[in-house]
Amino acid sequence: MEKKNRKRYSLLLVMLMLTCLIWNSTLSVKAEGEKKIGESYLTHEEEAEGTTPVKVMRGEDLMTGYSKIRRMGPEKLYAGGSTIASHTVERIGVAVMVERAKEGATEWEFYESWQKFDENTDNLSSWKQMDVEGDWYYRVRCVHSANEDISSSFTNGVFIEKKSILEL
Repeated sequence: MEKKNRKRYSLLLVMLMLTCLIWNSTLSVKAEGEKKIGESYLTHEEEAEGTTPVKVMRGEDLMTGYSKIRRMGPEKLYAGGSTIASHTVERIGVAVMVERAKEGATEWEFYESWQKFDENTDNLSSWKQMDVEGDWYYRVRCVHSANEDISSSFTNGVFIEKKSILEL
């Protein structure tokens, strides 16, 4: 009886491993088919968000940072970033850069940027709603700082459509 259960368990484990292998290979094929510029995928999603890498290069002050972009309609987007310190710091900052690219481009081009700093706090955010040119992919890149700790984050590219003739 116990030998029969071991065989069933082994068969179930093999089937699970095969399922995982097949699922993983289909994910790899999908990722290879998606268009990318640098590390950012070009998407038609409503929004994209990025975070700082888990390991901060130096120091103990910076906990994490976020960058975000959201399509608000034809030729409109919402972009910004947030920096979170692990405790109250003397100086915290976020620099937000909006970049854009056409499909088929090999790199992102600068579109607009701004920065914001504050003192004696543990978090900071800066956001803008922007009118932009349609028929481009836009992404946000942020540089996050807490005292001397610095890291960065970026989003995938979100396609912003042109206004239709009826909306002009």
